[in-house]
Amino acid sequence: MKMDVKPTESELEILSFLWTLKKASVRQIHEKLAETKATGYTTTLKTMQIMHAKGLVIRDEQNRSHIYAPAITQKATQKSLVKGFLSTAFGGSAKNLVMQALGQGQPSKEEINEIREFLDQLEKEKQ
Repeated sequence: MKMDVKPTESELEILSFLWTLKKASVRQIHEKLAETKATGYTTTLKTMQIMHAKGLVIRDEQNRSHIYAPAITQKATQKSLVKGFLSTAFGGSAKNLVMQALGQGQPSKEEINEIREFLDQLEKEKQ
């Protein structure tokens, strides 16, 4: 799926809840957002309406309380965002991105092993 519209940071936060919940009302999303930051219900509502207009979410209008669901997958969104970030911030260099990401955190031994396995798999696919 090609994404023409990139979600804003606020939209991405809402999408992350929808990817987990599968579908939710504005009230449910607002309650999740309110757990970590001060935000008004009308702000959440307006953001979700904008997301619907952009095609980021779909809306079931059959009941009084509209139910929203993601129109884009988490994987497609991540792929699109990383591709753009890779291009603009790292000049297209996957190596520079990975080196920077690994240098910022303290990956566990398990994470390092998973990364190594992933790299081994990529190498096998190139042969």
